[in-house]
Amino acid sequence: MKASNINYIRRKYFSWILFVGALMVILLIAILLSLTTGEIDISVFELPEFIGKKGDGVVFSIMNKIRLPRIFLGLAVGGALSLSGVILQGIYRNPLVEPYTLGISGGGALGVALVIVFGLHHAIGSFMLPLAGFIGSLVTIILVYSLSLRGGKIHIQSMLLIGVMISFIVSSAMMLLMAITTADNLHGIIFWIMGSLDEPNSTLIQVTFWISIIGLAVSYLFVQPLNALRLGETKAKHLGINTEITIRILFILASLLTGMCVAVAGVIGFVGLIIPHLMRLMVGSDYRILLLSSFLGGGAFLIFSDLIARTIISPNELPIGVITGIIGGTVFVVVLSRSKMKF
Repeated sequence: MKASNINYIRRKYFSWILFVGALMVILLIAILLSLTTGEIDISVFELPEFIGKKGDGVVFSIMNKIRLPRIFLGLAVGGALSLSGVILQGIYRNPLVEPYTLGISGGGALGVALVIVFGLHHAIGSFMLPLAGFIGSLVTIILVYSLSLRGGKIHIQSMLLIGVMISFIVSSAMMLLMAITTADNLHGIIFWIMGSLDEPNSTLIQVTFWISIIGLAVSYLFVQPLNALRLGETKAKHLGINTEITIRILFILASLLTGMCVAVAGVIGFVGLIIPHLMRLMVGSDYRILLLSSFLGGGAFLIFSDLIARTIISPNELPIGVITGIIGGTVFVVVLSRSKMKF
């Protein structure tokens, strides 16, 4: 290998390390701001007195029962949604695809709406809401996958169109339920649809966090196939990639991560769309760095958004989906209008 090529590779890896380090710093800043800012402001130097320690005071409860869980959940959900987005965009070779394009969020929302309308969360328990959300998302995943199979093979473009159509059907069913239900149920459905990181179940938060980390690790097993798919399915096959198996596994991985996020935090839009776009502009389209940077960027973005949502009209709290929609939509329009990047 020529010395110039070796130097180029070294510079590339060094720039990747610097970029990941910068993202880690941004994530740390987001975490510190989220820990110290709110109805009760806390100094950064006072954090060691409260984090992870038991106490009876209000500050102890705020830190360990509200802010820390929201940070872990924000990192998990934001990272998983962004990771799902970058994987699906790689599969479809379409930068406009996001985790909710295939109707996964709509299926989860419909499942939760049915539970709220029939009062099952009161009769059985509050765990029915995230369970129904995941089941609804899972049913949608299976439906989209099954309808896209023809002759034992997945047709990517058909899958995308079927997902969009199912999303419209589910949205119509949601509007029907909202039209016939009571005002209290309507309020609950709307608040859940807009998304929130206010999850009281610590076990559910831990499971979500570790599943998102595992999802990131599993995605790195498919770095080479994802890079090959950038050239198209035909060329990827010539490079020795089993595109059929790869697409199936990656679709299931991204869909399950999305379903988990919808079940736990509701519908939080634009994270899986705008963050992968920004990461590609900053660091390129190599999935060796794109997967990790998207995960970290998505986590930091959602933690910042949650901070804004719970402080901008304090003591009231805005749904986090409102913040991500406004910020993400604005940034996406600006980036898309100025960007000359080709996918």
